[in-house]
Parts: sequence; C-alpha cells; structure tokens
Amino acid sequence: MGLIKSFKSIFFLSLLWACSSDPEPNVDFLPAREIIDQAYGTDVRQKMDVYLPAGRSRENTPLLVYIHGGAWIDGDKSEFLQFKPVLDNLFPEYALVSVNYRLFDFITGNNKFPTQEADIISVFDFINENLADWNISDRIVISGASAGGHLALQHAYRNDFSDIEAVVAFFPPTDLKELHGFNTITALGLESILGGKPDQIPQAYLDSSPLSHLDPNDPPTIFFHGDIDTVVPISQSELLEENLNSNGIIHQFTRVPNQGHGFTDETYRNLLQQARDFIDAL
Repeated sequence: MGLIKSFKSIFFLSLLWACSSDPEPNVDFLPAREIIDQAYGTDVRQKMDVYLPAGRSRENTPLLVYIHGGAWIDGDKSEFLQFKPVLDNLFPEYALVSVNYRLFDFITGNNKFPTQEADIISVFDFINENLADWNISDRIVISGASAGGHLALQHAYRNDFSDIEAVVAFFPPTDLKELHGFNTITALGLESILGGKPDQIPQAYLDSSPLSHLDPNDPPTIFFHGDIDTVVPISQSELLEENLNSNGIIHQFTRVPNQGHGFTDETYRNLLQQARDFIDAL
C-alpha cells in the first residue's frame, strides 16, 4: 500500500507541476482585423479599407498607405487588392490602408484640384487620430500609382504632418505644367481639373505639382516608370530624379524597360521587393 501511495503522490505532483508550467495565455496578442469602408469624412467617396495584422503593437507595426490611380477622375481603393497578396508577403508586419478620395466630375465641374489633395490630408488626420486604437506605430510609408502616385508625392512633399518614413510611387505625374504639353487629351484634362491653362493660372499648376514643394527635409523616395508609358511620360520621373538629386534627398529610380502605364504581375512583385529593400536600408 505504501508503494501505491507513493506512486499516487508522484503522479499528483507531476500533474500539478505540468499544469503550473503551462504558459499563461497572451492576453495582449491582438488578432488580425479588417475595417472595410471606414469613413474619414461625410462624402460617399471618403472611405478607406484598413487591414491590421495579428500580433500588432505600437512599437513594432508600421503602416503602409496606398492611393489608387485613375487620372483623378476614376478608380477605386479596390485597386489595392491586386497588390495586397504581395504586400502581405513582403511587408508582413505592416498594417495596410487603401483609400478612396473625391473624383473630379467633367460634367458638373465638381471636385477640382485641390479637392483630392485635401482628402489625403483628411485621411492622414484620421489615421493619426486612430493609431492608438488600431495599436500601430506612427511610422508610415505612403504609396500610390499614377494619379495616386502624384497624390502620395504631393502629400509627402507639401503636407507631411506625420512621420512619413518613405514614399513609393509608380509612374507618377510630378510637374503638371510640363505634363500639360504632353498631348491634347492630357492638356484638356488638366485644364478642366485645374480650371485653366498654365499661362492663365500658373500658381495653380505650381501648387499642384510635387516638384514645386521639394526641399532637403523631404522623405526618401523610391519610384518606378515604364519607358514606353504613353499616359504619363517617363520624363515626369526623370524630372523628379533631377530635383531629388539637387535637393540631396535619398532616392532610387527604376526605369522599367518595355512596359507602359501599368506593369505585369511579376514586374510588380520584383519592384515591391525593391521597395522593401529600399525601406529596410534607410
């Protein structure tokens, strides 16, 4: 009987030790969260999609914001879904935000510049107010393609009220006066959205051009442009490169051979890897 009691005692102590050694549940670990169509204003277009990763924290979860293209007259934040799987792989610790903004209406003339720029300011005001609630840091990368690339550069260079670490832009307009002379369709579009020709309203073209706002304190910038782009000529990125050089701003410019206004999926993957490497090296 003594031997049986000893075995029982050993079994009981072993069980007690095993239970007491189980790790405490991590009550601070946050699951992934998606907030779709989060309003940042009262207009139906003033919405954003927010993707928060699991295990995020105020210290270790930066944010990447994406702004869609569409010549400031079209497009939607759902464009981001094309890139999201690649970003989830290359930027796994990042929170992601994709934004809509008010679009210019050719028929009514509503939402001329700088409406779109003002919306991006509102986006960042909203983001900064919600960083603590989302439990992410204030380290932000701003990105966009085409018109979205223009708005990303414009915000980073002119209206940066937050800790933007870097800008990532795909085939962006950068100097609207120069772009006006590209072709007749582009000229008519810019005249409509800005309200006149460059010689009539020169300040409006300057105010809405990212190059006009560059200074040596602006954030590092990586950008990509196809060398056969027939919508936004590669000269717009070449002008950006010249001005970044003259201002001593860290940058990287990739000319994408034999591709136009939009790249293949494989090219986007390779370029986003370049963007990740660029950001990591800062």
